[in-house]
Amino acid sequence: MKYQGVLTKMQTENGSPIQYYLVFENDFLNMNQLLDKKISIRFLGYQCLNCELQKKIYRQGFCYDCFFEAPQAAAWIINPELSQAHLGIEDRDLDYEKSVQLRPHVVYLANSSSVKVGVTRKTQVPTRWIDQGAHEAIEIVEVPNRYLAGITEIALKDYVSDKTNWRNMLKNDITDEDLVAWREKLKKYIPAEALDYYLENNSETNLLFPVLRYPEKPKSLNLEKTPLYEGVLKGIKGQYLIFEDDTVFNVRSNEGYIVSLVIN
Repeated sequence: MKYQGVLTKMQTENGSPIQYYLVFENDFLNMNQLLDKKISIRFLGYQCLNCELQKKIYRQGFCYDCFFEAPQAAAWIINPELSQAHLGIEDRDLDYEKSVQLRPHVVYLANSSSVKVGVTRKTQVPTRWIDQGAHEAIEIVEVPNRYLAGITEIALKDYVSDKTNWRNMLKNDITDEDLVAWREKLKKYIPAEALDYYLENNSETNLLFPVLRYPEKPKSLNLEKTPLYEGVLKGIKGQYLIFEDDTVFNVRSNEGYIVSLVIN
């Protein structure tokens, strides 16, 4: 079977285990069904996710021009504390910024390689945790806009990491943590503006990934350096495909790449 299209991050459905779907314009693949099958990935070119022109991808699935112009790639996406829509101040497109920033957001703790703090829209729970490869997570606060979530994350970053070690996450080199205890310990560092939104009665969410074998020494597949790769799929965690030879492929990091997939 052969499939072809522009890569976008895999869609997910929480379950035991999580279900993963790769969506092309004309195809819809349940990736869980491909476990233990040989897959060939061939790099064919680029297509910007914004302008849809076949231009080299710069970052986050966007060509150079769109990365610096599209509202979906503005700095507040990565740094939510820079959000200003709640003040009526435009960055690139105020209507778009209001539609995203002025919605309920959560600050959370997730354990993927170690405990980290993060921000996401409420509607993206638990999708955000799945994408990060977290096996457990819990919300700390639920606030009405992205700015409040951003300043809370900044305050907590002095006491807990905001990064994931992707190699440890993929090797499943992890330790279970008491996230309720972590939440309670961090409460005193929440900014006054967000303290009324603290969540004190929720429990942690546990996630199960479809992995038959974890890699011992994960090595990342770079399609530009290796335009044709073939391997047996052994697992999916975060947005990574894990292959039998310890090669791992980050689908999200390759958004905007045109590929063909052959399933044997």
